[in-house]
Amino acid sequence: MNFHSIERLTAAAAPIGCLLLFIGCMQTVAQPIRGRDWPQWGGPRRDFKSDSTGLVGRWPARGPKRLWSRPLGEGHSAIIAEDGRLYTMYRKGQQEIVIALDSKTGKTIWEYNYAAPYLPKMDKSYGAGPHSTPLVSGALIIAIGSTGKLFCLEKLTGRKRWGHDLWQEYGGTFLHLGYSSSPIVYKNTLIVQVGGAGRALMAFDLNNGRVIWQALNYINSCSSPIIINVDGQDQLVAFMLDEIIGADTNNGAYIWSHPISAKWDFHFNISTPVWGRDNLLFAAAAYGIGGRALRLTRSGGKTFVKEFWQSERTRVHKENAIRVGDVIYASTGHTGPAFFTAIDAKTGKVFWQDRRFSHANFLYADGRFIILDEDGALGLATPSPNGLTVHSKVQMLTSRSWTVPTLVGRTLFLRDRKIIMALQL
Repeated sequence: MNFHSIERLTAAAAPIGCLLLFIGCMQTVAQPIRGRDWPQWGGPRRDFKSDSTGLVGRWPARGPKRLWSRPLGEGHSAIIAEDGRLYTMYRKGQQEIVIALDSKTGKTIWEYNYAAPYLPKMDKSYGAGPHSTPLVSGALIIAIGSTGKLFCLEKLTGRKRWGHDLWQEYGGTFLHLGYSSSPIVYKNTLIVQVGGAGRALMAFDLNNGRVIWQALNYINSCSSPIIINVDGQDQLVAFMLDEIIGADTNNGAYIWSHPISAKWDFHFNISTPVWGRDNLLFAAAAYGIGGRALRLTRSGGKTFVKEFWQSERTRVHKENAIRVGDVIYASTGHTGPAFFTAIDAKTGKVFWQDRRFSHANFLYADGRFIILDEDGALGLATPSPNGLTVHSKVQMLTSRSWTVPTLVGRTLFLRDRKIIMALQL
């Protein structure tokens, strides 16, 4: 059965939505990202940093004020936000759902449901998908489910504009844990990691879903791509199964590659690479690989890659990493404890490891980290090369919490595998 025939849309848009939709659809090209929005994986600049200021320096013993909380289904998709709306994805039985919520109340605005039964040999032991985070651009929202189904929806109503099946149509890499990579926009194209011969990377026209380009021969992983600028040239960086690669953002053409392979059969190159203005690119994986810094330089129209350092002590598993100044912060470890760690970006030296947060995802705002560990403990801390000053730590969630927090202004949004909530900071 074609998956398009079993999709179902549930909409609860306000009456004025049709007029706004007509206006919005007149121009669906990618719009400039505003600092107060959180429109994609990793926030405004895809680096997990927020422009929010004026946040309180310490929370009450019971934690920040809870604005609202409501049930949500399984999944690890992060929460994106724009113009008073939140978007994320969750699973209910054999269906996956893209949902739009009112950011002030948590009430459902619309839902888009589609059939997504887990396929043979897919593994839910690490939690059921969806794992990928949606993307909002102009009048559109893009979402990719755990079985490789890609949807472009009209963000005001949730109506489908176009869609593709990355696994069935294009032979994309089958991922045992489910498709996890979050899409990225460049100009008027949507770029996604697919995997396979000639289709490691693909770019689609945002307006109609037409294939703009497809390129390279690499097996996909669970990581998400970023766009960097190397000495004046925009490059797409993708952390694939056995290597990290750089490609031309305009056509997907090969620029460079460097071998990095997680020694496991489940495509465990997961963490998003981190780019620095000094042209150092940090990439890390668990299971015997660790992290490394690559120095990228351009000369004579070519990009040159030099491995600056490598250290297994800097292995990052499924969590995110953030660079502040010359220090990279992340939880490091894999099947056992993963301590919050400070790493010298220039040398790979570990400055310190803090045991108060294990397997934590986090964001940076107003000079502090907002940290959420996998057990649902939420922390507020100031980082430095000398140590982590924890101002507050409180238990906020009770189910497994593998989703990075989202901050919009002074409102923090969290989710685990059961609920979603908003907190006032």
